[in-house]
Amino acid sequence: MQTTLSAISDFVWGPFLLIPLLLLTGLYLTIVLRGIQFHKLFHALWLALVRRHEPGGEGDITHYQALATALAATVGVGNIAGVATAVHLGGPGAIFWMWVTGLVGMATKYSEAFLGVRFRRADARGEQSGGPMFYLTYGVGGKFGATLGVLFAVFGALAAFGIGNMVQSNSVADALHSQWGIPMWLTGAIITVLAAIVILGGIKSIGAVTSAFVPVMIVLYILGALWIIIANIGNLPGALATIVTDAFTGTAATGGFVGSTVLLAIRYGVARGIFSNESGLGTGGIAAAAAKTNEPVRQALVSMTQTFIDTLVVVSMTGLAIVVTGAWRSGENGAPLTTLAFSHGLPGQWGGVVVTIGLVFFAFSTLLGWAYYGERCMDRLFGRVAVTPYRLLFIALIFVGTVLELQTVWTFSDIMNGLMALPNLIGLLMLSGLVVRETRAYFNRPDWEKIPTA
Repeated sequence: MQTTLSAISDFVWGPFLLIPLLLLTGLYLTIVLRGIQFHKLFHALWLALVRRHEPGGEGDITHYQALATALAATVGVGNIAGVATAVHLGGPGAIFWMWVTGLVGMATKYSEAFLGVRFRRADARGEQSGGPMFYLTYGVGGKFGATLGVLFAVFGALAAFGIGNMVQSNSVADALHSQWGIPMWLTGAIITVLAAIVILGGIKSIGAVTSAFVPVMIVLYILGALWIIIANIGNLPGALATIVTDAFTGTAATGGFVGSTVLLAIRYGVARGIFSNESGLGTGGIAAAAAKTNEPVRQALVSMTQTFIDTLVVVSMTGLAIVVTGAWRSGENGAPLTTLAFSHGLPGQWGGVVVTIGLVFFAFSTLLGWAYYGERCMDRLFGRVAVTPYRLLFIALIFVGTVLELQTVWTFSDIMNGLMALPNLIGLLMLSGLVVRETRAYFNRPDWEKIPTA
């Protein structure tokens, strides 16, 4: 089974299907939206982090809570273990391609969030629901759009069990067992109970919890990484030069590193970049649809800052820490490589502690965000009646993930991510004209910067 799944994953994430489609779609949206992620970034960050909410808007949670939910789902294992895996397999040049994925992915995330709000609908309990399963069905329209919407919902509901559940809980249990010897089953029991308390409360509970602790966990992790970079500031220019040159030349074998080609740098940089920021998967549209807003453009601006924070900030911190300390030459892989880098840069045992605590919080937050994504997909497929059983199954699998070997689950997750992205990217390309027209109309209004105050 592992051999078969690996072959499928290699095809989906190979050089002829998803990677060029993701990059070219992001580049195309960047061009037609006139680089909105660059010239509107500061306004978007102001909306997300300072203004935070829009009084009177329809929805269930604030702009900021929708952003926190999306960040909770994306700032996870990929930011610690995923970055390290990309560097281990693709060399330092993989970091450059993660940056490229993030930059063009901001336009993709903007479009997903815009369409998520634009085509959202109220479910049986009056909660707003949206995302690719809606904008494919109602935006693209016809049998083709309906089929794409169903496919996305199926793949999304299944992917949540992998990327958003068992992979995360297993990483937490393994990290705590390695660092402090805590039994994996005990970790599984504790995080299952904690997650159940939040998940069973729905999006309002998830939004309230993530908005409280997501900023704290990100800031603490960034401070630890900055300490390492500053402590090795003399190596920073050389590290940046290595990242850029190796992105186009490949990386020669050195130390414990076995070497890599340009193709490997691109493949793992893009794949792990998408695993981290999810731009192109469509999940950003699901979180955005729950926001209290009457303006799709406004929430889309907020949502695109998620990719900026995730990839251009958090991923960069991990990647630079690994390169400036020289840990990437050790031959280590995954979270142990990041731990090694932090151990080289922080005094005493603090390196392992910071990475372990960061992994715990990042992974737990991802569980919460993906639980919501999965239930929205199930609601679209089978109605509100399927939501509670899905939540209970999701919660049960949190514990299962902590006590199993998950190599097959990792591979399955990669495949499901790719299969989610394909219908979503088709829809984004088909609906790009609508996104561009309504975005330009919004910014052509003389009062576009004015936010309602009551």
